[in-house]
Amino acid sequence: MADCIFCKIASGETKARIICEDDDTVAFLDLNPQAPTHVLIIPRRHIDRLSDASEGDAALLGKLQLTAARIARDLSVEKAFRLVTNNGKGAGQSVDHLHYHLLAGRKMLWPPG
Repeated sequence: MADCIFCKIASGETKARIICEDDDTVAFLDLNPQAPTHVLIIPRRHIDRLSDASEGDAALLGKLQLTAARIARDLSVEKAFRLVTNNGKGAGQSVDHLHYHLLAGRKMLWPPG
């Protein structure tokens, strides 16, 4: 998607503070962090939102979650972190590219707001 900021980050066209990347995923620091640790984890391939993923995306979706767990370990927050994806504008999704927020470093409240 030519106008997607996350696609531009994944392709290297737009700079970001990359935490890790591989052939399928890219993880980078959020520009507007909501916790001391706030990493965005995206698939390189554009998928608008989780509800647009298909059965064929199962391995990729699993890889995104395993990447989150590895990043949490690498950042020494594996004991307490939250992994969130917002699906659609009504749920708070501000960029139409599937992404997970890894949040840690502060007490997380329940229910989330």
